[in-house]
Amino acid sequence: MEERKMYLMSIKPRYAYRIFAGIKKYELRRWIGINLEPGSIIVVYASGKVRALIGEFIAGKVVLGTPEKIWEFIRSIPSGGVGLEDKDYITGSKSAMAIEVVKPRLYKRPIELRELRMLIPGFNPPLSFREIDYGEPLYRLLIRKLRSL
Repeated sequence: MEERKMYLMSIKPRYAYRIFAGIKKYELRRWIGINLEPGSIIVVYASGKVRALIGEFIAGKVVLGTPEKIWEFIRSIPSGGVGLEDKDYITGSKSAMAIEVVKPRLYKRPIELRELRMLIPGFNPPLSFREIDYGEPLYRLLIRKLRSL
């Protein structure tokens, strides 16, 4: 079994595709109590009209703090690919985090929500993100196969 933790993260399509194009180097999140570790694998579910698992990346540096601290950190990074709309997303939360995007990789074939639900009845993508267990159907039936293509 793999040792790295794995997470499923819902990201709006315009931001997700910026990650896989190599433009967006950090993903900002409101902190929901999950301590994401550097080296974790982030599987990206593009929400909105796309509604599909589209790829993954490795979490590099993970910075946790107030939205103001996170924004100050992000502003210190040249060409981080993060804009004011990202700042607006974390503003108002008690804590936020910046996740460095390392080695983004698009899957050869996205898996749409309707396919996910055919394979895993009742599947719902997370509003933000959640941990994926290597024994659960999502990993066994799909992600393991997508990663080997």
